Amino acid sequence: MESYPNLSEAEEKFREQGLPLTTQRRLILNELDGRLDHPTADQIYDAVRDRLPGLSRTTVYRVLDTLVKLGLVRKVMHADASVRFDPNVSRHHHLVCESCGALVDFEASGVPELRLPRAGADGFTITDYTINFTGVCAGCREATS
Repeated sequence: MESYPNLSEAEEKFREQGLPLTTQRRLILNELDGRLDHPTADQIYDAVRDRLPGLSRTTVYRVLDTLVKLGLVRKVMHADASVRFDPNVSRHHHLVCESCGALVDFEASGVPELRLPRAGADGFTITDYTINFTGVCAGCREATS
């Protein structure tokens, strides 16, 4: 089940933290709403900069960091790729194309829900997990056929 932040949920989270839901924050939340492409901060900046003159790339990075801290957006990372942002904050997995780097949500009933261990090595506290399945997307497969 997809779980995207809505504006009322965001307003509540910001209010709980004593933070205003600024025009910049609202704009970036609206841009992320329903996106399935897991955009980078630069892609979000490119998508919104014309709608808010004077918006800086640094502001976009700061807003995204705030949204992550509030649990409204997740950072998605995998080897050899830029950090991407996922508005779907429910636990789900991803397919990663080894050729083009595409990142796609993957909901599979055949992948069991893992219980988080109490503690990892050296007292490391485990708070969450994600699973990335790697392979080659249909577009790249067709391009090499």
